Amino acid sequence: MPASVDQVSSMRAAVFTGHGDPIEIRDIDPPTASETGVVVETEVCGICRSDWHAWQGDPLWESRGFEEGHVFGHEPAGTVVEVGDEVEHVDEGDQVAVPFNLGDGTCPSCRNGHSNLCDNRIPLGLAPESRGAFAERFHVPWADFNVVHLPDGVSPIDMAGLGCRFMTSFHALVHRADVTAGDWVAVHGCGGVGLSAVHIADTLGANVVAVDLFDEKLDFAVELGAIETVNAEAVDDVPGAVQEITDGGADVSVDALGIAETCRNSVQSLRKLGQHVQVGLTSREEGGEVSLPTDLMVAQEIEFIGTIGMPRPRYDEIFRMIAGGKLDPASVISETVSLDQTPAKLEAMTTFDTVGIPVIDEF
Repeated sequence: MPASVDQVSSMRAAVFTGHGDPIEIRDIDPPTASETGVVVETEVCGICRSDWHAWQGDPLWESRGFEEGHVFGHEPAGTVVEVGDEVEHVDEGDQVAVPFNLGDGTCPSCRNGHSNLCDNRIPLGLAPESRGAFAERFHVPWADFNVVHLPDGVSPIDMAGLGCRFMTSFHALVHRADVTAGDWVAVHGCGGVGLSAVHIADTLGANVVAVDLFDEKLDFAVELGAIETVNAEAVDDVPGAVQEITDGGADVSVDALGIAETCRNSVQSLRKLGQHVQVGLTSREEGGEVSLPTDLMVAQEIEFIGTIGMPRPRYDEIFRMIAGGKLDPASVISETVSLDQTPAKLEAMTTFDTVGIPVIDEF
C-alpha cells in the first residue's frame, strides 16, 4: 500500500458539468497514489485559458470526452502527501510542482529531451483520465520523472506563476525561436501567456512591442518590459503599426491568443526572415485552422513555429534565472482567489475580463 501522511474521505473541487455549463464546487472522492505516482495536496493553482478552452469544448478538446465530475487545473504546486510503492525520488512532505504535459519518461521523445511531446503524455486536468488541480489534492503519474522539486527561494506562488503560460513562453522564445539581444519581438495578445512572453523577451534583451485591445493589459505589459504598445482597437492596420515601430518588422512575433486575426497580424508584422511563434490555441470559431498569407511567407522566407509546454528536464534553466534575479514568474500574477471564485474567473475569460494570471491559493 502507498505511504500516506493522512487519509481523507472527501475533498473540495471545482467540477465540470458540461461544455459551457456552470462549473460547480462539490465534494468528491480524493485521489490515491498509483504504484509510480504521488498525491499532492494543492497549495496554489493558476487559472489558465487552456482550462477555459477545455471547458468550452474548443477544437483541441472537443473530442476528448470529458464527463461530468471532471476537474480541470494544470498549473499547481503543493506538498506530497502520498507516495506510490515504486517511487524512489519523491518523499512525503516534499514541496513540488509538475509540468502540465506529464511524460512517461521512457518513450523516444522523453529520452531525446522532448517530454512535452511524450508519445503517451497525459496533460494534467486536460485529459479525461487525469483529474486536475482545481481541487484540494491531485495525482501525478510517473512521479520520479515528472515531479519538479521546488528549489530554495522558489515559493509555491512562484511556481503557480511559472505554470503552463510562463514556461510555455520560455520554451517558445528560448528553445524554439531565435531571440537575441536587440531583436524586435511583437507579442499579440497580453493575457497570461502573452505577458509572460513580454517579461521573458525583455529579460533576453529584446525590444518588445505589446499588442492588445485593452489599455489595462498594455499598461501591465509596459510594467513587465514592453517599450512600445499598440492598441489594436485604436489602429486600422496592426501589422502596419508594428512595421512602423520596428522600422521594417519584428524579428520574432508571437500569437499568444490564437484567433484568426491575431495569427495573421503576427505573421504580417514580421520582417524578412522573421519567425512567427504560435502559442495561442484556436477557439470554436476557427475550428483549429487559420488561413495564412503563404505567398508572403514564401517570398520573405518567414518561419512558422508551433510550440507547446516545455520539456521537464529544462526547468532548471528557469530556476537558475530566478535565482539570479533575472526572471520573476510571480510578477505576472495579477490576483489570488479562492477555489469558490474559480467558476467566476473562468467565466470572465469568455469576454477577456481577466488581467495577468489569477491564482487559487485558498482551497
